[in-house]
Amino acid sequence: MSEITTLCDVEACAVVYGQNDTQPEVWPSPSGVQSTYAKFRTMPSMEQTKKQLNMEAFLRQQIEKAKDQLRKQKKENREKEMSILMSQCLTGRSLQDLNMGDLNDLGWVVDHKVEEINRKVKKVQEELAQNENNHVQVVPTPPPPPPATSGRIMHMQQAQSAAPMEVMTPQDQQPQEQMAGLGANTHYKKNEHCTQ
Repeated sequence: MSEITTLCDVEACAVVYGQNDTQPEVWPSPSGVQSTYAKFRTMPSMEQTKKQLNMEAFLRQQIEKAKDQLRKQKKENREKEMSILMSQCLTGRSLQDLNMGDLNDLGWVVDHKVEEINRKVKKVQEELAQNENNHVQVVPTPPPPPPATSGRIMHMQQAQSAAPMEVMTPQDQQPQEQMAGLGANTHYKKNEHCTQ
């Protein structure tokens, strides 16, 4: 009893009548039993009977717990049997010898397994989508620009890359000027005439 009072943090007392004993055994002491019993009697009747158990009520409670455990165990066993039967059917076993109860239970197990598979597929798809959203693409950095140059040099570089330059000597220039009818003197006279 001392362990119960310590573990449950309650006041307790015990009066035990043995078969061959003329006087009952009491715990913790006769005065302790009377004190605890007096406190119990002062409690409202609802509180007194709230957790009260006699031997019959205790046994009924234990029987109900055992029945619940038995029901759960039977259900688990039946599910395992149907899972084994489902595996056998997938490997070629015929359904002809099964009764309606077996077929119903087998259908329930198959539906349950399909739901489980669908949940797992959905979870994997969500994880893949999440990974794709979190995936960071690394964009390569462009090469650095060439050093800055003046506009004239840049224009010349562009012209050179577009077409090769023709280099003319002074001898090459004279025939072209004569063909055009514009010699150096003519050009000068034209300018002189225009200024007048």
